[in-house]
Amino acid sequence: MKRNYKLTDVDCANCAAKMEAAINKIDGVDNATVNFLSRRLIIEADEDRMDEILEKAQKAVSKIDRHCTIER
Repeated sequence: MKRNYKLTDVDCANCAAKMEAAINKIDGVDNATVNFLSRRLIIEADEDRMDEILEKAQKAVSKIDRHCTIER
């Protein structure tokens, strides 16, 4: 399943690229894309594990930019 989320307070394109790479490493994520300009995160993953994956994604994003959040 593909889900689309809004990212708040993304500081730069480099941070967005790092976030994308970190989220793609999470177990269960088939594909993740972060678009810096539109402030969007698209995650493709198993629907049953999406809450768990989203929680891990938020932790990964916060390590890169502590002010950035994923809006559900």
